[in-house]
Amino acid sequence: MKLSLNREYFRNHLFVTVLMAAMSAWFAYDGFVRYPSLDAAALYEKIEGAAPGEGWTQANLEAFKRQKIKTQHGFALLALLASAVVGLRLLKSARFSFEFDDDGFTVGGERRQYSDIKSIDDRDWERKGIMRLDLGGRTVVLDGWHHKGVRDFRAKCGRTA
Repeated sequence: MKLSLNREYFRNHLFVTVLMAAMSAWFAYDGFVRYPSLDAAALYEKIEGAAPGEGWTQANLEAFKRQKIKTQHGFALLALLASAVVGLRLLKSARFSFEFDDDGFTVGGERRQYSDIKSIDDRDWERKGIMRLDLGGRTVVLDGWHHKGVRDFRAKCGRTA
């Protein structure tokens, strides 16, 4: 049996990846195109919902505009980074290769026997569906939320599901 990517996990993480990329584009558009094209007083009015009150000089408004543009740049970068982190994690999960049968298992193209498992750390199984295999110098983490079939492999290892 080959572990397969859990569709719900895939859909949820793909949604977040796309959402964060779209938000990054939106923030970047505001910070590089829209906000710079507006007059400082108009930008203040658009953001605050009211005209600048007494005491707002042109210099204050220009400083306000620079700060808001810088904020949009920061949000664009943060959203892009979030998209990259979630997307790369999803890609890593999708590329993870693990197969097993009655005789043993193959992880990352390397064939192993069940006897190669030095220990199984399943302290997170009940709460998170995660088990860790110690293969003597290599730890393999199997997450039942990321992949379907982890429960079946756990049963093959003599663990109760």
